[in-house]
Amino acid sequence: MSDDDVQLEARLEEQEEFEPPAEFVEQANVSDAGIYDEFEENWPECWEGAAGMLDWDEGYDQVLDDSNPPFYEWFTGGSLNASANCLDRHLEERGEEVAIEWIGEPTDEDDRTFTYEELHREVNEFAAALRERGVGEDDVVTMYMPMVPELPVAMLACARIGAPHSVVFAGFSAEALATRMDSADSEYLVTCDGYYRRGDPLDHLDKANEGLSMVEGDVSDVVVVDRLGPNGDDFGHDLAGNQHDYDALVEEQSGATVDPVGRDAEDMLFLMYTSGTTGQPKGVKHTTAGYLAWAAWTSHAVLDVKPDDTYFCAADIGWITGHSYIVYGPLALGTTSVMYEGTPDYPERDRLWEIIEEYGVNQLYTAPTAIRAFMKWGSQFPERHDLSSLRLLGTVGEPINPRAWKWYYKHIGDESCPVVDTWWQTETGGMMVTTLPGVKNMKPGSAGPPLPGIDARIVDTNGEEVEAGRAGYLTVNKPWPGMLRTLYNNDERFIEEYWKEYSDVDSDDPDDWVYFPEDGAKIDDDGYITVLGRVDDVINVSGHRLGTMEIESAIVGVEGVAEAAVVGGNHPVKGEAVYAYVILEDGYEGSEEMSDRIVEGVEDAIGPIARPEDVVFTPELPKTRSGKIMRRLLEDIANEDELGDTSTLRNPDVVEDIRVKVQEE
Repeated sequence: MSDDDVQLEARLEEQEEFEPPAEFVEQANVSDAGIYDEFEENWPECWEGAAGMLDWDEGYDQVLDDSNPPFYEWFTGGSLNASANCLDRHLEERGEEVAIEWIGEPTDEDDRTFTYEELHREVNEFAAALRERGVGEDDVVTMYMPMVPELPVAMLACARIGAPHSVVFAGFSAEALATRMDSADSEYLVTCDGYYRRGDPLDHLDKANEGLSMVEGDVSDVVVVDRLGPNGDDFGHDLAGNQHDYDALVEEQSGATVDPVGRDAEDMLFLMYTSGTTGQPKGVKHTTAGYLAWAAWTSHAVLDVKPDDTYFCAADIGWITGHSYIVYGPLALGTTSVMYEGTPDYPERDRLWEIIEEYGVNQLYTAPTAIRAFMKWGSQFPERHDLSSLRLLGTVGEPINPRAWKWYYKHIGDESCPVVDTWWQTETGGMMVTTLPGVKNMKPGSAGPPLPGIDARIVDTNGEEVEAGRAGYLTVNKPWPGMLRTLYNNDERFIEEYWKEYSDVDSDDPDDWVYFPEDGAKIDDDGYITVLGRVDDVINVSGHRLGTMEIESAIVGVEGVAEAAVVGGNHPVKGEAVYAYVILEDGYEGSEEMSDRIVEGVEDAIGPIARPEDVVFTPELPKTRSGKIMRRLLEDIANEDELGDTSTLRNPDVVEDIRVKVQEE
């Protein structure tokens, strides 16, 4: 490393606040700091601007109906169609422009480009095919598909005919599929024969069929996309009597057009199932107008998406991030959205940077988990490629620690791209807490202030706002357009899970209703919020509640540490003690000296109370297929308990490897 590089690293390490580059501010979609005051003074009518980003069949009568909290309704009286807003209205001016760049595995021969005209045509043809199979307005269509282009086609086809969709992540089990189909009363499934991962074809239809065999309700029709072609012959798939080949159905409807069905603003656009504290998945209901307006407005204001951009969200459409920021938000704005089927390290660890260079990507939106992996692999991989097309970087999915933030800012953004660290969740529909990149300074490790019009506060257990610097609980005190409307067929659970903690549930006054997302957080003197993780992600050491996120950030702040996970383990004196599982960067070794440095880093950042009882060095952490660390299994290891279910992991073998290592030590 040169002297200049050393000085740069030292400067970045010390710097706690970063201004957005002047060149970015000059062209930003939102650059007037007065937007915060304007939204506060003109609430809820401030959200007419978001609604104005859509085309309406019939105008709405009222921005917000809050007469029956917490069952808020937005843009009541209006009607529109989400598919038409994502496709039809762009045809005249942008019909020949690219809507979706799909990049598949294992070779570039699989890549497919859809202009808005081409996407519009295939969506119409599949919408006609669905109608032919009996799908009608308000029928829920389940989709159990990986990152193949037929997935957004199917979503938009359903939206076109007024049929809500329910996308089930392809990595979920057969049982998870069956549970979600039964919960949604869904009689229709769109799936595929398989897909590629690291160049290898994977059988998906067998798993789908297993799930279908467990569905308690009737299944009318199943549509199967042929993704693998001849490479799927080894799996010996034969379609059952009610199963239909996607290509054949679309070919039968060649040239067909389907008039988009006008949907009431509050009609359901989709269901998205998310995990619940009871173990039963929750069917989060999102509606047509409020959700689409929210996805479009946040894509415009936070991600700075413009129609002539090429935008890349490296998420999976099986999660809400892919719904909002691969499909609905970008396509509502008429931009080019990049879809990538594969992993960021196949065939090489520079795959994402190769894509950014080849397609001239302007925004990259990815997860801190991925960024920590990029750090571990080393900056030599992005340095192979010209990333100068990038204008903005974003993070999503979990809090990002300052060290990873700064690495991303320097090595991917070349210190010329603002980084938006976004907090939100499935239930919110889109971003809630983050900086507006053309307005606010960035503070690594802090998501930022609430977006304009969002009344987010940090409170104690009594609902009183905490002082700056103190930890508390994140709450949202006013409704917003993208919010979930309820849990499917379960209004009582909706109130119990999200509103009961801090609300007066007997009140008809909307001011008495407070949304609780179950995240811990703290706020600084400037109103910037740092999210500390789920409230159940805490370790109680000698009566002190410590957030795992805060301890993990301290550990990752130690030079040489790439990633960390901490859990609580039984302790005869403290009740619980901190156990740290640590991945080191290439070139660093797990040693007693490194362990001491980690312990010292935690004590310096938080205090002796958070001192890890043990530091375990491991090349991997147990993660689900969506990239979430399974801390429950690490707790089992720390407590020498029998290991729980590892079937949802993408790397199940690592759990036993860690357990053996801990026993040997």
